[in-house]
Amino acid sequence: MGKRVFIIVLDSCGIGYMPDAADFGDEGANTMLSISKSDKFNAENLRKLGLANIDGVEYLNPVPEPKAAFARIAERSKGKDTTIGHWEISGIVSEKPLPTFPNGFPEELLDAFSKKTGRGVLCNMPYSGTKVLENYGEEHLKTGALIVYTSADSVFQIAAHEELVPPETLYEYCRVARELLQGEWGVGRVIARPFIGEVGNFTRTSRRHDFSLEPPRKTMLDYVKESGLDSIAVGKIYDIFAGRGTTEHTFTSGNTDGMEKTLEIADKDFEGLCFVNLVDFDMLYGHRNNVDGYAAALAEFDGWLPEFIKKMHDDDIFMITADHGCDPGYTCSTDHSREHIPLIVYGKKIKPVNLGTRTGFCDIGKTVLDYLGVEGDVQGESFLSELI
Repeated sequence: MGKRVFIIVLDSCGIGYMPDAADFGDEGANTMLSISKSDKFNAENLRKLGLANIDGVEYLNPVPEPKAAFARIAERSKGKDTTIGHWEISGIVSEKPLPTFPNGFPEELLDAFSKKTGRGVLCNMPYSGTKVLENYGEEHLKTGALIVYTSADSVFQIAAHEELVPPETLYEYCRVARELLQGEWGVGRVIARPFIGEVGNFTRTSRRHDFSLEPPRKTMLDYVKESGLDSIAVGKIYDIFAGRGTTEHTFTSGNTDGMEKTLEIADKDFEGLCFVNLVDFDMLYGHRNNVDGYAAALAEFDGWLPEFIKKMHDDDIFMITADHGCDPGYTCSTDHSREHIPLIVYGKKIKPVNLGTRTGFCDIGKTVLDYLGVEGDVQGESFLSELI
């Protein structure tokens, strides 16, 4: 039976602001510390693996004999968003941040978008996804114009009522936007945000879809796939990499569904990589400053871990990590935060060592390729020799 690697990204679960966090307006942010203060917090299984032994996480009470290897990792890329974080995990360091549009998108772009879609545009400002429906939903229904907005992230979001613009049509509009949003306008993601309901009671639906910028070079996933091994994407991994480098993918409706699907994949006889993103931490709790919700979500994941570990084969390893921070207790912001990420590496043949504080999420991707015996020109330094 071949080797299998599971990477599970707890989306936004940072463990403390980086030295350059002030440049991003994030000095003092610490996602893990904030949620650890909640009555809903429970991370006993993660603590046993070594979470509390990671540099800077001592407030969770380190255990004398952790069962896994562990590290704190700083980001090398100039950014703090989902796309850049996942790209770096997979071996691409981004020297420039993806473009953001704090004053809205240029008229030239929106004119071209309207011409191709035949619809006008409303809003064109950074906005909360729920507030934008309250403020522009009625006008959207009256005029048929699309609600276009952004955030502190590199995103172009299009909201439309499902009865006026069916989701498949909205996705087509997003593909139009994706073609236009290249070069200096090359945002990380174009996001379809369908919603339903009546004026005064609009709600977003689960039919959100992301259309990502293609990675500029080959990633860990590309090399795994090209080697003939399986490269399985769970959750929004497929979207983040614009479908590149995957042999199989499954979307999820949230963390619980993502964990169930990961258990199902663990029961399969595959060889290679399973890359999982659990998005609720970020989407439902971090951006909403919901400390208790975030803590409860981590407790759910923690409770799920033993069942997953039982399904591991002798040569399997799993890596638990994150892609950035989104501190729900950082009340001056609802945006992502520039934080270190945790790394826990567990397997029957993995030595429970402290890998210290490392620089470069890309070390994860390099180590995965090294473990699977795949040659790949990705950035980063493998730490496999310290694990085996």
